Amino acid sequence: MKRTGIIGAMEEEVAILKEKMEHVTVTRKADMEFYQGTLNGCEAVVVRSGIGKVNAGICVQILADVFQVDTIINTGVAGSLKTEINIGDIVLSTDTMYHDMDAREFGYPIGQVPRMDTLTFPADPEIRKKAARICKEVNPEIQVFEGRIVSGDQFVADKEQKNRIIENTQGWCTEMEGTAIGQAAYLNKIPYLVIRAISDKADDSAHVDYPTFEKQAIIHSVNLVEALLPLL
Repeated sequence: MKRTGIIGAMEEEVAILKEKMEHVTVTRKADMEFYQGTLNGCEAVVVRSGIGKVNAGICVQILADVFQVDTIINTGVAGSLKTEINIGDIVLSTDTMYHDMDAREFGYPIGQVPRMDTLTFPADPEIRKKAARICKEVNPEIQVFEGRIVSGDQFVADKEQKNRIIENTQGWCTEMEGTAIGQAAYLNKIPYLVIRAISDKADDSAHVDYPTFEKQAIIHSVNLVEALLPLL
């Protein structure tokens, strides 16, 4: 049976999934607790990585080395970068890209890690197609989009910054972990998908919207992840 690693940056993003797991054993490593067991009849390891790119990358490497996961799913919330993507909607990653990597002085485009052979980290298209279909079934009240998810070690809550990110990356939503997960999965040759529920518009209203809509957004992500697992 295949084993899926499920990562959320914050405890709120994985707490419901942990409650639904059976036959659980907990392994502590790098200040993270890895809950290994079954979820919706499937082998899974659910973990809170902590916030930011370094935590996310370390988490993927542990999932690869210690738990030998076959697939990685990253669930969480993000700020919308497109007018048509509303709070509560879900974005599935076609690929991921850094918006705060800038080595233009060495001839690289914004977003590209120097001396890597790719600008973005492609997500698994088959997993994405399954997730898009399932999301419409389990979350019929919202829209689901497929597009680029961009990451940086910043909570984007400024309209000018948002516009720069859009111009530089053509991203669909912005957050703080997905691209590090994508990079680590790419290096380990593990199929992955980032699922992001929109909690705010990544502009001057973000500080108000985020706490109000975070719980609603997380529920949509949890519904999708739980239903998707048997199809992986």
